[in-house]
Amino acid sequence: MVVSTAQEVRYSRPYGLAITVGLIAYGLVYLLIALIAVQLAFGHAQQEATQQGALEELAGTPFGHLLLWIVAIGLFALVIWRVLELVWGHLKLQKKLSSIGRGIVYLVLGISAVKVANGAGASSSGTQRTMSARVMEHPAGRVLIVAIGVAIIAIACYQLYKAYSKNFTEDLAGGISDVTILLGRIGYAAKGIAFLVMGVMFGWAAISYDPQKAGGLDTALHTIKDQPFGTVLLAVLAAGIACFGLYCFIWSCNARR
Repeated sequence: MVVSTAQEVRYSRPYGLAITVGLIAYGLVYLLIALIAVQLAFGHAQQEATQQGALEELAGTPFGHLLLWIVAIGLFALVIWRVLELVWGHLKLQKKLSSIGRGIVYLVLGISAVKVANGAGASSSGTQRTMSARVMEHPAGRVLIVAIGVAIIAIACYQLYKAYSKNFTEDLAGGISDVTILLGRIGYAAKGIAFLVMGVMFGWAAISYDPQKAGGLDTALHTIKDQPFGTVLLAVLAAGIACFGLYCFIWSCNARR
C-alpha cells in the first residue's frame, strides 16, 4: 500500500510541477551567482558570490520575499524527490551517493532561503573561515581541514567527469538537444573548476595554518580574480556557471523521475 502510494505521488502532476519549480529555483540561484561573479570580476559586487549571496541578491528584488519562499518550497520538493528516488528508485551505489549529496545540497539551500526570507542571512564564507579557525585549534583540526579539502576536490573531479562523460543526460527524459548537452558540459565543468579551487584552498589553509584561506565559493572566485588575467578568467567562469543555470531550466522541463 505504501509503495503504491509513493509511486502514485512520484508520477502525479502536482509532484511533477513541484520538481519543475524546484529545478527552476536551483537554476535561478546559479544565474544569480554568475551575475555576482561578473560584478566581482569588474570590481563592484555587493553580495558574496555564493548560494547565500545569490539568495540575498534575490531578496533585494521586487517581490523578493515571495520569490524566496517559492524557491524554498521548490528546493524542499527536490529533497522529497531525492528521498523517494533513494527508497524506491532501485539505484546503483554511485547513483545513491549522488542522490544523497544532491538532497543535502537542496536541503541546505532551502533552509538558507527560509533564513534569508526571515531576515537571518549571514556571510557564508566568513562563517566557514571562523569555523576553520576553531577547528584548527584542536590537535587533529588541520587533518580534518585537509580531509574536507580532499572531499571537495573529489566532488570537483566528479563534476568534471560529468562534463566529460555527459552522464548528466541520464537525468533527462525524452529527446536531448545538442544545445542542452553543450550547456550541461560547460556548466558542470565550471562548477568543477570552482570546487577544485575551493578544495585546494582548504588544503593550503591547513598546510599554511591560515584559516583565512579556507573559505567557500566566494573565496575561490576572489582567488581566481587575483591571478594574472583574473578578470577575464573570472568572467569566463561566470559564463560557465550561468550555463549551468540555463541547463537547470531545461532540466526542469524534462526531468527523469
